Amino acid sequence: MVYVWLSVLCSVLVSVLLKLARRFGIDIGQAVAWNYAVASVLTTLMLRPSLAPLQQSGVPWLALVGLGVLLPTIFLALGASVRHAGIVRSDAAQRLSLLISLLAAFVLFGEKLDALKAAGCVLGLLAMAGMVWRAERGAATNVLLADGMPRWSYPLLVFVGFGVIDILLKRVAAAGLALGTSLQAMFALALLVAFAIEITRCLRGRARFTARSLAGGVLLGLLNFGNILFYLHAHRALPHDPALVFASMNLGAVVLGALVGLWLFRERLSRLNLAALGLALLAVALLTHGWEVAAH
Repeated sequence: MVYVWLSVLCSVLVSVLLKLARRFGIDIGQAVAWNYAVASVLTTLMLRPSLAPLQQSGVPWLALVGLGVLLPTIFLALGASVRHAGIVRSDAAQRLSLLISLLAAFVLFGEKLDALKAAGCVLGLLAMAGMVWRAERGAATNVLLADGMPRWSYPLLVFVGFGVIDILLKRVAAAGLALGTSLQAMFALALLVAFAIEITRCLRGRARFTARSLAGGVLLGLLNFGNILFYLHAHRALPHDPALVFASMNLGAVVLGALVGLWLFRERLSRLNLAALGLALLAVALLTHGWEVAAH
């Protein structure tokens, strides 16, 4: 289980880095862009993928391109969510995004809906609603942020975005493309999109590339790739317990994210938010158990 906990730690440290980015003068957009450069290099060195399969027929290019666009943009949404809504809400929203892929499994892939999964879906949706709810004090104008977005919109973007990413990942996996090859293709496409966004910002005078943001991006890339690598090692170490790995990863990330957000950053949650956090843990547990029962 050590690989699971290392993966959880890397995942939560990504949120911590995003939370501290502005304090240390790190531009999140640039860090995200450099992150994919680091991830691409590490994929080459650690997984040694073959790019020959990308020249064959049947490559799911539509899903890969979709991932190339969504990965950096939703990463930016995660950064905004962590900054404006906090680590607790953001990590919970990211883990509850499995509801999106689960609903897609029922609608698109013909998976059967049993009582456990149905209960998990209902509790998960209630948890998501409770997590994004945040009573705003003061004038009504304070509800909107400087960019005109309401605070609750960022966790919702994370929830939907990571769910769609998971659906596209399943499409890529179903096409039979090797993991290393698909990761390299996704990271390369995401790198192009992320740098296109940042170069556009620089040309408009809204940002400039800095060594500090580069350093932040290198660290972000190491943590992001570490999360993926340790998760893969966990599945290899426990080949007969995929549900255990999946549940431990998601529940662990929610719990550790909540502890870090509440104790380290003093994030304030209402009683409704705390109840929703409990519902989120229960929802993930029910959904995971439902998948385990279905598998057997």
